[in-house]
This record gives sequence, C-alpha cells and structure tokens, in this order.
Amino acid sequence: MSALTWLNSEAFAAFGQHVIWSDMIGNTIGLAALALGWRRSIATWPAQFLSGLILVAAYASAHLSGGVGKQLLVIGVSMWGWRQWQRGRRSAQDGSIAVRFATWRERVVLLAGTAVGTLAVGALFTAVPQLSWNPWPDAYIFVGTLAAMVAQARGLIEFWFAWLLVDVVGVPLAFTSGLAFSGLVYVIYLALVLWGLRDWWLRSRSVASAQQPALEGIAA
Repeated sequence: MSALTWLNSEAFAAFGQHVIWSDMIGNTIGLAALALGWRRSIATWPAQFLSGLILVAAYASAHLSGGVGKQLLVIGVSMWGWRQWQRGRRSAQDGSIAVRFATWRERVVLLAGTAVGTLAVGALFTAVPQLSWNPWPDAYIFVGTLAAMVAQARGLIEFWFAWLLVDVVGVPLAFTSGLAFSGLVYVIYLALVLWGLRDWWLRSRSVASAQQPALEGIAA
C-alpha cells in the first residue's frame, strides 16, 4: 500500500461518518498551526505548510478542486508568511511579532480582492464542472483562505475575522463533502479564532498604550 493510498483510507467511522487518515492528520496539524498563530509563534508557518501538504490528498479524494487549490495556496503562502514573520521578528526589539489593525485602505483592498477573486474562481468552477461539484462555496473558501493568510502574514488582526467568515461556509461544506473530521475541526477553529482574536486585540492595545508615552515625550 502506497503512502497516498493509506492517507485516503478510512481511519474510523462514527455517527455514520467515515473519517480518512489524511483528513484527520492534516486538520489536527492545522489546529496546532492556528493555536501557534494565536501565540504569535513563527512555528505556525511550517505547521501550516505540512498541514497543506497532507490535506491536498484529502480534498482530492473528495473531488473538491477548490479545496485542493486552497491547500496549494496554503503551502505557497505559508512559505511567504514564514519569511515575513522572520523579518518582522528580527526588526522587533523583543523578538516578538507585531500585530495591528489594518488601515482602511488595506481593508478595502482585502474585501475587494476577496469579492473579485470569489467571483472569478466561482465562474471558473461553474464553467468547468469537473473542477468542483459545489462551485460557489468552494470558491468562497478558496479565496477567503488566501485573504486570511495574507492578512496573518502582515500581522493584521482582521485575519481572525476572515477565518470566521470562512468557517461559516466551511463547516456545512465539509460535512456534505464527506470530510467529517474537517467539519468538526472547523467548529473547533471557531473557538480558537475567537480566542486568538481577543488575544491579538488586547496585544495591539497594549502596544499602542506603550507607544503613547513615547509619542507624548517627543511632542513635548
């Protein structure tokens, strides 16, 4: 039995749902990556890279081309994000990753890019049905994941909101696609995202408070 065949074989069944190894392992690593992101650990990026590699097999087995493409994007963006955070950590005095809210211009670019990207990818999946049996939700998750990871790489707190919006569609799509473990993990993602959002939000406020006295001293 090849490694790919084993990854797409059944690990166990529960409540009428069949869970395959690639779905379970890839998403477990993905959960760890999200937790590491909440802790602002640079290890989040190699974890996301490994998760993406394994989940390519899971989505391919479910014939979700958008999911496969999403994981290929995860692999590529995780390499870029890893580099961005390494540079950011070297420039910070305490070696930590700086987080902040996006500017209004950055928000507009992210929202517009996500909307246009979803329309383009959804139209492609609709025109070529072989790419996805559920084109619009698949396209939404595909582009939304890319937007979230780009925002995370830039240390933007809005990346957590992007993950929340992806989860809203990701949970039902995973269950209806036969990827039960992915559906369960998306639910757990929701709790981690809310926790991470709170932590990054408080972190940005503490940094702003620390910078205020310095700015007042310069003004004086």
